[in-house]
Amino acid sequence: MITEIAQFDIKPGAEAEFEAGVKKAVPIFERAAGCQGVDLRRSIEHPNRYWLFVVWETIEDHTVGFRSSAGFQEWRKLVGHCFAAPPDVQHSNQILSFG
Repeated sequence: MITEIAQFDIKPGAEAEFEAGVKKAVPIFERAAGCQGVDLRRSIEHPNRYWLFVVWETIEDHTVGFRSSAGFQEWRKLVGHCFAAPPDVQHSNQILSFG
């Protein structure tokens, strides 16, 4: 499993719209090949900063499959206008888990 970690800085005043757009996009992620789950978190210290965690079976499910899909275009239409800057996207694999 691979976790995509996307950091979004959202335009001031567009936070609620961004959150609503992510909520509407959940079915887009759910039907994407290899997607195992989605989690959105908001920074306490920087309330216009969010992290979207998406678990994929493989990195290619995200970088090739999803990014080249109509679902990706749909996702960007829902939230892209809320971005204050381009998102920073990284991928990670789990090394240790406890608790």
